This record gives sequence, C-alpha cells and structure tokens, in this order.
Amino acid sequence: MEETMIKCNNVSFKYRSHEGEEERYAVNGVTFEVKKGEFLVVLGHNGSGKSTIAKHMNALLLPSEGTVIVDNLDTSNSENLWRIRAKAGMVFQNPDNQLVATIVEEDVAFGPENLGVDPEEIKRRVDESLKKVGMYEYRRHAPHLLSGGQKQRIAIAGILAMKPECIIFDEPTAMLDPSGRKEVLSNIKDINERYGITIVLITHYMDEAAQADRVIVMDDGKIILEGNPREVFSNVKKMKEIGLDVPQVTELCYELKNSGINIDTNILNVDEMVNALCQLR
Repeated sequence: MEETMIKCNNVSFKYRSHEGEEERYAVNGVTFEVKKGEFLVVLGHNGSGKSTIAKHMNALLLPSEGTVIVDNLDTSNSENLWRIRAKAGMVFQNPDNQLVATIVEEDVAFGPENLGVDPEEIKRRVDESLKKVGMYEYRRHAPHLLSGGQKQRIAIAGILAMKPECIIFDEPTAMLDPSGRKEVLSNIKDINERYGITIVLITHYMDEAAQADRVIVMDDGKIILEGNPREVFSNVKKMKEIGLDVPQVTELCYELKNSGINIDTNILNVDEMVNALCQLR
C-alpha cells in the first residue's frame, strides 16, 4: 500500500483583505492526499486558492479549520515545525527572492548550515545537489549573473541539499521565458523520477500539468476536478467555464467531436492526435 506524504483534511483558510471587511475563504473545505513519490499538480487560475493550499503543506500557513498532516506530523503543533520544513521544502515563484549568497555553492549550503549539518557533509550535499540540477560547473559563479532558469535551478539545489522527502513548487516557472520554463520542468521531473522525491507543483500552465501523475483543479477555494491528466483535460467544457485552457490538441479533438467526427477526446499530445486521425480513414 502506498504511503501518504501529505494529507489535507477539510482544510479551510479565512482572511480579511481590509480592516473591517468580513472574512473571506481563500480555501474552503479542501480534502486530498499526496502519496510518497507522486508528482501531483495543483492547477487553477489566480485567486483559485492553489498557492494558499501550497503554503499549508509546509506550515507557512495554518488552517482556520481542518488539519494538514505532513508525514504523520500535524502542522498545527508548533513543536513539529522544523521537522515538517525539513521534510517538505518549498520553491517559490521568484528565484531572486530565494538566493542569499554571492557565490552559488555558498547559497546552496545555506539551508543545511541552518540545520546544523556537519561541514564535510554540507560540502558533499552541495556538490551532489548541484549535479542533480545540472549546475555543478557554475558552483563558483555569482548567482545574480545567471539566467532566470539557472537561478531557479540553484534555488532547487538549495532545497535538495536539505534532503527533503517532498518539494512544493509554487509557480516556479511563472517568471521565466519558455526555455527557462522547459529546463526547470525537466529538472523537476528528473528529481521525481530518478530520486523518488515527492513533488507538488502549483501552476496554471497546461503543458506542465499534462506531465503529472495526477492533477487537482481548484476554483474559488474548492477542488472541482481531480484525476490523471487525461481524465481532467477531457472535461474541456468545465475547464473553459472556469477560465482554464486545456492542451491545444485536446481542444481540437473536442471541437472535432462536437462537429460530428468520431474521435477520442482523451488525447494529450500531437503523436496521439496523428494516430487518432489516421484511424478515421
């Protein structure tokens, strides 16, 4: 039986946007689990609650109602805080906000140093983490001279050096150009597949979600769809209703089906589309 890494049970989070205003729900009654070793994407447009739920997964936020359990540790117990953050690292949208040192290897060493790791072990972890993200040859470079994608890979290395079991990525490619996005996503997939680290990726990009094991779609603080990418993206009408796209080939199949052509709408990429069209002959 698969073990659970994170369990959110009936989680709600309320906030006041301005003094005197009534409380609003950013997250409203959300329940789901993340399995160990899974690559889960949480998808939604801005304001859907996806980033708020992400910050609950390593106790940056605590639920107003409900519970969040990270590897059997309840986030509401303040004594669990450091253990939770050692297990579940977080990478944010802007890599510049996460880089703290003037040399790449010093930046990657920052996390394990704060955990009190032995200096020899830190050096080994820094080298290992930089190799995992393909940035070892840049170890003596200044981070501010690197590209956006490279900076984000250094931020990922800094989390890897802390030896987490899970990494939560809160829109890590939102500020990158297409090539930076591609290199960071390929890195994330590699970390998941090669090292078995659990990944939770918060995004609004369909092509990123299409590569996950499972996708959760949020809207207005609630989960409205859940399943593997094929199951989720075949709900073209529902996705469009909440202002999200689906992969272009999936939408094309949906339109062809609506025009009376008998074609599978469970299609995610161009090769599958070509095969489906060939079978129509």
